[in-house]
Amino acid sequence: MSQKVRIALDAMGGDHGPAVVVAGADLALARHPESEFVLFGNKSVIEPLVAARPALKSVSRLVHTEVAVRMEDKPSQALRYGRWKSSMWLAIDAVKKRQADVAVSAGNTGALMAMAKFELKTLAGIERPAIAAIWPTVRGQSIVLDVGASIGADAEHLADLAVMGAATARILLGVSRPSVGLLNIGVEEVKGLEQVREAGRILREAERTDLDYVGFVEGDDIGSGKVDVVVTEGFAGNIALKTAEGTARQIGEYIRAAMGRSVVGRLGYVLARSAFQELKDRMDPRQANGGVFLGLNGIVIKSHGSTDAEGFAAAIEVGYGVVRDELLAKITTALGRMHEPQQAVGGAAS
Repeated sequence: MSQKVRIALDAMGGDHGPAVVVAGADLALARHPESEFVLFGNKSVIEPLVAARPALKSVSRLVHTEVAVRMEDKPSQALRYGRWKSSMWLAIDAVKKRQADVAVSAGNTGALMAMAKFELKTLAGIERPAIAAIWPTVRGQSIVLDVGASIGADAEHLADLAVMGAATARILLGVSRPSVGLLNIGVEEVKGLEQVREAGRILREAERTDLDYVGFVEGDDIGSGKVDVVVTEGFAGNIALKTAEGTARQIGEYIRAAMGRSVVGRLGYVLARSAFQELKDRMDPRQANGGVFLGLNGIVIKSHGSTDAEGFAAAIEVGYGVVRDELLAKITTALGRMHEPQQAVGGAAS
């Protein structure tokens, strides 16, 4: 890999478009000077924003297109009118053509996944890609997947998610042998859906050296940081993610209201300001922004659509990190071991 990390940006994606994308790229560049950017979108809007940031301008290239995927579009609609020419498609296409190492978008999640799968294709042995999210916990951070790429999963897909999630945790969390748990309605082996129980059997019998399968975990174990990687299918994962984000906002509102309700409360806030700031920072969703699309022949990062420049910079930094640490190659190798025939391991056919 070259010294530079080449990052393709869907500059028109998200609720706020180029203003946030360009500002976020400038912040990410200040932290990672080895970055280069290709921005796809309406040149008349993007160019003045880039020109106002000389450092970013010196390492950026603009590719003009007036077509942008709308946040409310269905994936099928986005593919019909956005294929070959939208800012989202062109950013992904740059990864396919090796003109960029990673694509980052804050645009429509369904459209981004559909385009990425159509253009990049899935890795050998992977039927469907997944979105892996960084999840703040009381112990630090965990990886949770799938958080919304697709609904439902059979046992083999859940086992593949465990392998891909562990590879991601080794890179993003710096854990040499990540602990992995399957999200379930109880920790007992007899509980839960058949495909979840079967995935547990597959992972137990695999006895992998690159991850530590600890069994089933429940919903309240996610935030506690009981394991480094939590595996579930996309429907449950997305609900868990949105519930956690909503709960964080709810707690923040409760604290704000309590602190402003009386003179004593306001005084208490002043005295404990540093502690409240630390709490705010840890609960800030921007710090964990950037979902990694796993299982594709290329790296794509999904940013929250409503994020600000700081949050978009965090998503870019996730992409920078997984490229630098060669996540795609490591996942490919790990999946290859997962799908080896048993006789290749035992030395004789069963």
